[in-house]
Amino acid sequence: MSKQYRSEIIAAIHETAENLHESGLLDKQTMRKFDEHCLTPIVPLCSEQIRRIRERENGSQTIFARYMNVSKNTVSQWERGEKTPSGASLKLLSLINKKGLVAIA
Repeated sequence: MSKQYRSEIIAAIHETAENLHESGLLDKQTMRKFDEHCLTPIVPLCSEQIRRIRERENGSQTIFARYMNVSKNTVSQWERGEKTPSGASLKLLSLINKKGLVAIA
């Protein structure tokens, strides 16, 4: 999965920092700070936001679940607020929210 940056300029700065890190001119701690500041933050989504994202993409819970590589029950539980997505699922939801389902299709 490609990294998501706040802007193209930030992407260029981060790429330069990665090159400096790979060549040993930038330590791990400084590189982590670049990651924190440059990469798009992943924010938690409430059940209503998840439902709106799915509906905006015109997908049923079953189809949406297949794209997300989770069960239909998981999507249903997210939308009812019984569970909250985390990790890779939250990253995928954030990506779909920003760029649409085609971003992961």
